[in-house]
Amino acid sequence: MTPVDALPPSQLPMSRRSMAIAAFSTVVEWYDFTLYLFLATVLSRVFYGGGEGSLVATLAGFAVAYLMRPLGAVVFGHFGDRFGRRPMMLISVGMMTAAMLATALLPPQSAIGPAAGWSLLALRCIMGFAVGGEYTGVVAYLMEGAPPRRRGLVASLASAASEVGALLAVAVSALTVHALSQADMDAWGWRIPFLFGSALALGVWLARSTMQESPDFERQRALDTIPRQPLRYALAHHRTGILRGFAISALGSITYYVGITYVPAYLTSVGRMGEALALWMATVAAVVVIAITPLVGALSDRVGRRPVLVGLALMSAILPATLFSVMANGSQLQALLGAVALAAVAAGVSAVGAVSTAEQFPGEGRLTGLALGATTATAFFGGLTPYVAQIVIERTGWAMTPGIMIAIVGLCVLPLLISMPETAPAKCPLREPYAGRG
Repeated sequence: MTPVDALPPSQLPMSRRSMAIAAFSTVVEWYDFTLYLFLATVLSRVFYGGGEGSLVATLAGFAVAYLMRPLGAVVFGHFGDRFGRRPMMLISVGMMTAAMLATALLPPQSAIGPAAGWSLLALRCIMGFAVGGEYTGVVAYLMEGAPPRRRGLVASLASAASEVGALLAVAVSALTVHALSQADMDAWGWRIPFLFGSALALGVWLARSTMQESPDFERQRALDTIPRQPLRYALAHHRTGILRGFAISALGSITYYVGITYVPAYLTSVGRMGEALALWMATVAAVVVIAITPLVGALSDRVGRRPVLVGLALMSAILPATLFSVMANGSQLQALLGAVALAAVAAGVSAVGAVSTAEQFPGEGRLTGLALGATTATAFFGGLTPYVAQIVIERTGWAMTPGIMIAIVGLCVLPLLISMPETAPAKCPLREPYAGRG
C-alpha cells in the first residue's frame, strides 16, 4: 500500500470533517436567497408600500441583484484559482453575513420612504455578488476532494444541503407568518428570519476557518501550474466546457427558481391560497428535494451524468406546464402533488448538474470556467425568470406560463446534453489536468 506521505498532493485524502463542513455550508446561501422569495409578498408591503406593482418591484429587485452573481463569480473565481478555494469561501460567506445582518436592521418605507426599497436593493446586490463565489466554490472543493467514483454523490450533498437551507427558510418564514398577525409581521416580524440567517452565516464562517485547502489546488501549487490570469486561461482553454456548463445550469436554474422557490408567490398571486398555507406546501416540497438529491447524485455515479441529464431534460419539457395548470385550478391536494413533482425534477437536475458542470474543467481555471458558464446561466435563468413569469401572468392571466418557460429551456438544452461526452469517472477515462500556465 502506498504511504499517504508518498502520494502527490492531488491524491492526498481530504479529511471527512473538511468535506462535511464544505457540503453543509451551502445551507446559508440558499437560506437567504430563497428566504427573499418566500417573503416576497411581505417585503413588497414593507419596502414598496404594498400597492399595485409592489410584488413585481420586489421580484425585480431579486432579478437585478441576481445579475451581480456572474460578476461576483468571476472575481471570486479569479481569487480562488490564484490563491485557493478555502480563503475564497471565507471571504464570500463573510460578506453574506454582513449583508444579511444589515438587511435585518433596515428601516421600512414608512420610516424613510423610497430609500427603503433602494437600500434593500443595494444589500441584495452585495449578497448576489458574494453568493457568486459560494456554490461553485463549494462544488469544486467537494469534487476535488471526493473519491473519483463517488463524485456525483459527494457533490450532490452540496445541493442537498442547499435544500436544507431552503427548508429552513420556508419553515422559519411559515412559523413567523403563522405566529404573528399581518400587522406585527409587517412592523417587525419580517426581521426575525433575516436575523436568524445572519447568525447561521457567522457559524458557517467559523466552521470554514478550520477547513483544509483543496488537494487539487495543492497539486497545482506543487507543480507550479496555477494560472496567472485565470480569466484569460479559461477563455483560451475552456470554451466548450463553458458552453456545456451554461446549458446544464440554465436547466437547473429555471427548474429550481421557477419550479420551487417561485411556487409560493405563484399560488398566492393566482388566489389559490394564503401566504401561510403556500409556505407550508413549499416546506413539504423541500423535504422531498432533500431526500431525492443524493439518490440522483449516486445514480449519476452508477449510470453516468449524460443519461440522467437527458432524462431530466425530457421531464422538464413535458411535465411543468400541466403541473402549473393543476396547481392553479385543482384542489389543494392536487396543488401539493404538483408542487412535489416539480420539486423532484428540480432536485434531480441540481444533483447531477453540480458535479457535471465542475467536471467540464480541469483543476486549473475551474472556478473561473464555472463562473463564466454555470453562474452566468443562473443569473439569467434563475434571477430573471420569476420576475418574467409574474409579469406575464399579471398581464395575460395565463396560469401555465411558468411551466411553458421551463419546457422551452428543457427543449433548447436537450440537443447539447445528448451530444455531451460522459464525464463520470466510472464511465470514462480520467482526464489529465493541463499543466501549462496562462
